[in-house]
Amino acid sequence: MFRFLHAADVHLDSPLVGLERYESAPVAAVRSATRRALANLVRAAIDEQVAFVLLAGDLYDGDWRDYRTGLFFVEQMAMLREAGISVFVVAGNHDAASQLTKNLRPPDNVHFFSTKKPETRVVEACDVAIHGQGFASRAVAEDLAAAYPVADPGLFHIGLLHTSLDGREGHEKYAPTSTKVLSQKGYQYWALGHVHKREIVSRDPWIVFPGNLQGRHAREVGPKGCTLVTVEDGAVAGVDEYPVDVLRWSLCRADVDGVATTDDLLDRVSRALTAEADRADGRPLAVRVELTGFAACHDEIAANPDHWVQEIRALATGASSVDIWIEKVRFGTARPVDLEELAARDDAIGSFLRELGTAAVDPDEVAALRNALAEVRAALPPELLTGDDSLDPHAPEFLTQIVSEARDLLLGRIAREGVKQ
Repeated sequence: MFRFLHAADVHLDSPLVGLERYESAPVAAVRSATRRALANLVRAAIDEQVAFVLLAGDLYDGDWRDYRTGLFFVEQMAMLREAGISVFVVAGNHDAASQLTKNLRPPDNVHFFSTKKPETRVVEACDVAIHGQGFASRAVAEDLAAAYPVADPGLFHIGLLHTSLDGREGHEKYAPTSTKVLSQKGYQYWALGHVHKREIVSRDPWIVFPGNLQGRHAREVGPKGCTLVTVEDGAVAGVDEYPVDVLRWSLCRADVDGVATTDDLLDRVSRALTAEADRADGRPLAVRVELTGFAACHDEIAANPDHWVQEIRALATGASSVDIWIEKVRFGTARPVDLEELAARDDAIGSFLRELGTAAVDPDEVAALRNALAEVRAALPPELLTGDDSLDPHAPEFLTQIVSEARDLLLGRIAREGVKQ
């Protein structure tokens, strides 16, 4: 019997572009999180007495800013060397041979697989053959797995690969392959990387994405870490999730349907935050809060959303013993009234709602709004227009959102001024 750890997508020292623009963001803690997660991985390998560690690509996040990134990796690998643990690595698209201009020689317990052709390394103590090939360039379009050798009997075979298996949604199609191709090789376990969400694709053979080691932004939510694999009598006996993240990202959806007052609304949010904190196992939380439901206090919220964002930020400080940072608050509440009935009224309110409803679907109105925002878009920094949390004033969903928000803001102001609706 032996065990090994399978990890991927460490993105060591990821630059986390744009984090500073978020109010009260724990910039230092988030920036150091990938290092601390890697250190936790090393500690897990030693504590669990694994035979070896597999790193399935994107160890780095591109070229290093300086040599401290490489030095940290070398130091961590040296700790595994002292414990007698080998490490096997394939380069992914972010740390392809063409992407890194700096290099440091790792300890002799670390093996980086060739980027020119598939290579096999045998761990004789465990009767294991590990097959792998790294990325020579960032955009690898060919199916690397197709050239991996077919398994010979008598050994436990592992395929180490960075790939967009079967064209995983939301991921670049690098080293594309299929479950069928992998299954035909006769390996007992495929250790994959590139997809940041943990997924067991198949159990016969085992094909696993462990997810990334540490969440880095609001779309990488939930536990993050590696996979601990147990092998007995030449077969996989256990595949267990092993979190090593030090800061956890969370999407907290608070259902405020039916609340009458803002105090009731904040109570609902407080309970939702507490539940998220309870699931974090003591880790600090970076939370995106989304409020949904029909609330009698909707107009009060819509009239001054910035105030209620700060109320929720203040609420988070006492919601749990866990440190909670509110990354963003999105209000998806609505007033418990029939807007169609209001729009049918023969007065200024009805006329106003009809005009806004028309503006949201009229191509000429949408085009006019897009043109009006052209100069605003040109002035925005590039990182705001693309990426995981983009803000593009020409995007249809953005235009629809601002029309909706304008309606809510104005109706909230009308309600606050006491105009009968």
